[in-house]
Amino acid sequence: MTDNNLRIAFIGGGNMASAIIGGLIRQGLPAAQIAVVEPFAEARARLAQQFGVQAGENAGSALASADLVVWAVKPQTFKEAAGQARAHVQQALHLSVAAGIRSDSIAQWLGTERIVRSMPNTPALVGKGMTALYARAAVSDADKQRVEQVIATTGEHLWVAEERHLDAVTALSGSGPAYVFYFLEAMTQAGSEMGLDAGQARRLAVGTFAGASELARASSEPLQVLRERVTSKGGTTYAALTSLEQDRVKAAFVKALHAARKRAEELGDEFGK
Repeated sequence: MTDNNLRIAFIGGGNMASAIIGGLIRQGLPAAQIAVVEPFAEARARLAQQFGVQAGENAGSALASADLVVWAVKPQTFKEAAGQARAHVQQALHLSVAAGIRSDSIAQWLGTERIVRSMPNTPALVGKGMTALYARAAVSDADKQRVEQVIATTGEHLWVAEERHLDAVTALSGSGPAYVFYFLEAMTQAGSEMGLDAGQARRLAVGTFAGASELARASSEPLQVLRERVTSKGGTTYAALTSLEQDRVKAAFVKALHAARKRAEELGDEFGK
């Protein structure tokens, strides 16, 4: 971190907050400049032990010194938490990592327009996250740079121009790690059924996903071309992909992502009032 005077407050101290806090500390931000509001005593103790940060049960006047407030709460508790903190944080820049809750609702609850919404994912826990960001009009270029500086400690990021696109991001990359784990489970199960032990099957599956992802990242060629290079007609890969197409797996998977996007939209309607 190049901004050694930056003071950050986290509302909520769960997995995503921990990922960002860990990244900030690894990049040199002193723990004394980080404060957390977390209602659960066990989580407060874990944060204090793991990172050495101050963790309190309730929002209070100490939040007034925060330059940036990161909202890492569940969608259903955001409004209540905002009501408790509003009087202390109106001068700060706000970064929300809560799924579904739209910036219009956040602006109304907090009484400020300096809001950036984000959709991170859990690989942020190991510095390999993918985060999409959306800024309201009142967010300055300097504000954006500050947010980028924080998010960069957890992995990659990209900006979207329209807030509605965050629902699609939620479906694609926010929920995406679960899809990867789902396929890894299936590959591991198949490997075990074919005679490998569970450890071997898992290592082969995880290594294959990691390697294929790196190959896709490094290549400028279309994903279809990369797939076709592994697929000789009449060969083993062809047999597997033909079976998947016969079972309409791709169509079912695309349908599933649309269901996730729809649920993200519903969360905003349900908890953003």
